[in-house]
Amino acid sequence: MTDTPLKFGFVCVQNAGRSQMSAAFAERERTRRGLEDAVEILTGGTDPADEVHPEVVEAMAERDIDLSGRVPRAVSDDELNSCTVVATMGCSTLELDADVAVHDWALDDPHGQSVKRVREIRDEIEGRVADLFDEYTD
Repeated sequence: MTDTPLKFGFVCVQNAGRSQMSAAFAERERTRRGLEDAVEILTGGTDPADEVHPEVVEAMAERDIDLSGRVPRAVSDDELNSCTVVATMGCSTLELDADVAVHDWALDDPHGQSVKRVREIRDEIEGRVADLFDEYTD
């Protein structure tokens, strides 16, 4: 691992579902691995919603992660270009610098989905975030 902090970006259109879950799991993973000083986490959307989707808040609460106070935010290309890696959720047309690794996770939008489907998406995100940490921090 280098002395330069890693910076993980998680982005989707509304920043109200998939990218919020990804960032929350990344924050938890960072703490679990003792990497608070080594990994920065950024999340945002290209057209942010007014709130995190209620079904996402509910599904994450089942994992003891509270997203009820989070507010979707816009993210700029400059912010994303400062990242080591950016995970998009299958809905991105971002144009990032060549030195930013981009992982397109192509995940279904949880908005309006059944609780069962939101849980499936959540669990897939949790695994992908752990894999991302394995890839970049080992």
